[in-house]
Amino acid sequence: MKDEILIKVSHLQKAFNGGRNVLSDISIDIRRGEKIVIIGPSGCGKSTFLRCINRLEEPTGGTITFEGVDVTDSNVNMDLQRQKMGMVFQHFNLFPHLTIMQNLTLAPVTLKLKTEEEAKKIGFELLKKVGLEDKMDKYPSTLSGGQKQRIAIVRSLAMNPDVMLFDEPTSALDPEMVGEVLNVMKDLAKQGMTMLVVTHEMGFAREVADRILFIHGGVIEEQGTPDEIFNHPQSERLRQFLKAIL
Repeated sequence: MKDEILIKVSHLQKAFNGGRNVLSDISIDIRRGEKIVIIGPSGCGKSTFLRCINRLEEPTGGTITFEGVDVTDSNVNMDLQRQKMGMVFQHFNLFPHLTIMQNLTLAPVTLKLKTEEEAKKIGFELLKKVGLEDKMDKYPSTLSGGQKQRIAIVRSLAMNPDVMLFDEPTSALDPEMVGEVLNVMKDLAKQGMTMLVVTHEMGFAREVADRILFIHGGVIEEQGTPDEIFNHPQSERLRQFLKAIL
């Protein structure tokens, strides 16, 4: 359903160690298939917002509903919910002692979602999509940073998630490797995956986003289409931010 709300965030707050709120009041509905890009200055809470959605960070206030389930409820089985949320970090977090194929099949097989044969077949098809099928028996140490990040994306996709959360996936890469990772993400967007992406890659935001959120001071200060955000910014703080980075 095109207008189905996949994630509903209501008055989300997050404070660390009883200090000031990093997130003071975030409310947003994210529809299935939407591509949301989150921008803002360093330390504004972009990554914290993303990590609250799959409860890698515990919210200190508000609610987050994912596919109709209140994931902020302490009784919820978050392991089950996280199976449907792919997450890609700045650093690849691949298991160095496992081959690429073993990295891809570990979670689906361990969680008994797929047989080893099924998981390998899916893993191989996904590797083909990102042009790395020849690396299936290699170890992560033999891959470039860009290749490792493409594998990290594929590993999340092997779980067949309903949403992909990207936390600055290209920020740890050498500049010449950024493009190959963004291309995989662009293909994913074209296939209709729901995506939330924290990034400093404004070209990607302009090309892929349905909506861009500008977070500042613990709130969504402004949101809109790429055209609205880049060409017609309303808030002075957003104008300053864009001037500094573009």
